[in-house]
Order: sequence, then structure tokens, then C-alpha cells
Amino acid sequence: MPLLVTSIRTPVGTLNLLADDQILIGANLSNISAFNVTADVKSVKVIPVISDLISDYFDGDLTAINAIKVRQPGATFSQAAWKAMRKVSAGKVISYADLADKAGSPAAVRAAGSACANNAIMLVVPCHRIVKTGGALGNYAYGVDKKEWLLSHEGFL
Repeated sequence: MPLLVTSIRTPVGTLNLLADDQILIGANLSNISAFNVTADVKSVKVIPVISDLISDYFDGDLTAINAIKVRQPGATFSQAAWKAMRKVSAGKVISYADLADKAGSPAAVRAAGSACANNAIMLVVPCHRIVKTGGALGNYAYGVDKKEWLLSHEGFL
């Protein structure tokens, strides 16, 4: 079965999605070629279930994206960090230090930042909810303005 790819217009830009059946394996605001996939890919108008849940999120159902199954390759710590990110509720944030702790390695704050930077499934694995100790927003691969918009949409800012 080919991987499915689509693009959705959102308030933060064109969101590109890559899925293996009902499992989201990529989401970005850059471009489809950034997925760097060598497998068979089929372009579709919508990815069943996933596209609807993403639209529901932007329409105000902030918990909709929690129902999306995800998978991405990465080291053990990154996997733990991405799992911990998914547990941060919309409207809440945690620090990179908190993320390192929740991922099982309290001293691995820099690795927590790297897990955010290497997250291939933006929004659904909500790295935008990770901030600096003290509350400064920190970096975001797609620009701090997009991070601010998402956190404002979720009621944090």
C-alpha cells in the first residue's frame, strides 16, 4: 500500500501530511519533498480520518489531534520525548527541562531540545508546547510567530 500525502491550508500555512494508512508519519509547514521518502507515495485530496481531525483542531476542537496515531523513527530518548510531548494538553506548556525529566533523563535538557528540533510530526506531536525554563517561548522550526499563533489558538497566550 502506498503512503498517502496531502496538503491542508491552515491559519499557520500549508500543512503537509504524510501517512501510512491511518498512521501519521510526517507533518510539516515546509514542503512535501522535505519528507524525503523513497517509498511509493500517492497524492490524495484528504487522508481519511487524519485530515478531518486536523481540520477539527483548527476549527476549535483542540483535543481532536490526540486521536491521531503517529510513528516516526528516532533514538530511544527522542521516542520518549515525543511520547511525553503528546501528553502535554492544549493550553499548557512545559519546559525543555521538564520534557527531559518526563522522558526519563532529567540531565538531558539539550537532547530534549534536539528531540523538538527533529520532530517530523509538528502539531500532532506538539513540540510547540515546549518552552524555555522561565517561560520564554524558545525556538520553533517554522518561526516563533507560528508557535505564538498555535499557543494563542490553544488558549495559552
